[in-house]
Amino acid sequence: MIKAKHGDKVTVHYTGKLDDETVFCSTVGREPFQFTIGKGQVIPGVEQAIIGMVVGESKTVDVSSDKAYGPHRQELIAVIERKEFPKNMILQVGKMLQFCPPGGQAISAVITNVTDLLVTLDGNHPLAGKDLIFDISLLDIEEKRKA
Repeated sequence: MIKAKHGDKVTVHYTGKLDDETVFCSTVGREPFQFTIGKGQVIPGVEQAIIGMVVGESKTVDVSSDKAYGPHRQELIAVIERKEFPKNMILQVGKMLQFCPPGGQAISAVITNVTDLLVTLDGNHPLAGKDLIFDISLLDIEEKRKA
């Protein structure tokens, strides 16, 4: 029986949930997800859970935040004066903004608070700091070809 290992391309169905059973993503009822183990295409906790699985196997795994999207980092929260934004820009809680600092990589942040004078932005991933639960079904394994 072939077990999934580093370098294999695998096809899975998955459902990601929070502790309160809220589903935040799922492939069930859609196309399954395909990725190569070891290429960093999925969070480490899911990748580690799939290693050793066989086709047809299903499991539920708890993924701690450090093996998912990492801790919620205070240094990724910024409070910026409202006057720094264009006057006609609609600033509302939940809106996603992208910035491109000079010579830097694009940064995404969500607006978490707006007052007449200040705007609070959070650059953390929405699931940062959260422990997650994944139901995973391994549908296929394409073994890494030997060079």
